Amino acid sequence: MNPVLAPESRLPEDHALVMKVLPMPADANANGDIFGGWVMAQVDIAGSVLAARYVQGRMATVAVNQFIFKQPVRVGDIVSFYAKVDRVGRTSITLNVGAYAERTRHQGHYIKVTEATITYVAIDDDGRPRVIPIHELQETM
Repeated sequence: MNPVLAPESRLPEDHALVMKVLPMPADANANGDIFGGWVMAQVDIAGSVLAARYVQGRMATVAVNQFIFKQPVRVGDIVSFYAKVDRVGRTSITLNVGAYAERTRHQGHYIKVTEATITYVAIDDDGRPRVIPIHELQETM
C-alpha cells in the first residue's frame, strides 16, 4: 500500500450523494491541509441539502451532535458528501453525513475524511420552530 494513501473506504450505498466540492488553496492552512472549520461548514451545507427535502422551507442548524475528523482534506481533493436521515421529529430532523476524499493523483480511491451527526430545526418566518410537513399530513389524518 502506498504510504501516502489511507486505507480505501467503501462509499455508503444507503446514503444519498448530496454534494461534491473541490477545496482551493485559500481554504488551506500553512501545511496545505484544509481548515477544519471549512470542512465543518461544507458538512453542514451538505446535510442541509437532504434536510431541505423534508423541511420544505426555512431551517437552522440546532446541534452538531457528533463530528469526527478521520483524515485530513488536502487542496485539490475532490470531496463527496453523503447524507442519510437518522430521525425525523415533529420540528427537527437529524442526519448522518459522511465526507469522502478522492486524492488528486488517486481518482477512484475514496478515503473517509469526516463523519458527523447534525440536527436541523424547521423554522417559520419569525425564527420559531414549526412542524415539518410530513407531520402536518399525519396530524390531519
